[in-house]
Amino acid sequence: QVQLVESGGGLVQAGGSLRLSCAASGTIFSINFMGWYRQAPGKQRELVAGMTTGGSTNYAESVKGRFTISRDNAKNTGYLQMNSLKPEDTAVYYCRLQGITGSYWGQGTQVTVSS
Repeated sequence: QVQLVESGGGLVQAGGSLRLSCAASGTIFSINFMGWYRQAPGKQRELVAGMTTGGSTNYAESVKGRFTISRDNAKNTGYLQMNSLKPEDTAVYYCRLQGITGSYWGQGTQVTVSS
């Protein structure tokens, strides 16, 4: 069984920063993709940032230039650095790993940005 444990969410004022972490445990065979998603009430879940095995990254247009996805393979941990936060960034954020045999989701962490 694989578990992803997220941390780093919370309440921050507009213009502030947060760093989300996603620590993986269990056995995962060949991670193809790591992604951060978010979902606000009444809205669809969207991909915020993703990273392939080769290190290529992609970002939603709304966060490009403000968010940075990274990973530390030795620690089995992924990160999402969020800078210049805006109220519209308020959502539940989820990490996801896509392996050869399955897809795994974190429990979600609330990020609230006040104006």
